[in-house]
Amino acid sequence: MPNEEWPAKAEGLARELHQLISINDKNWHKQKNNPEKRAAELLSAAIVQLICRGNQKDVEALLEQSLKWLKREIKDPGCPHR
Repeated sequence: MPNEEWPAKAEGLARELHQLISINDKNWHKQKNNPEKRAAELLSAAIVQLICRGNQKDVEALLEQSLKWLKREIKDPGCPHR
């Protein structure tokens, strides 16, 4: 059921933005420690959750993680070694 509080195209555009700026398996090693990229990815995920009536705690967690990246309080832990 569409969320009628948002324009009809909002969900699709939010999802498209998130897909465009998300780090994928092709650029993971190059982008994984870019704080602005990681923050933007998390913010766009939060927007998608808001528009799709996601869980408020999930939205808050995404926003908090985004802020931590922007403040350089966290870094990617890297790939686990075997």
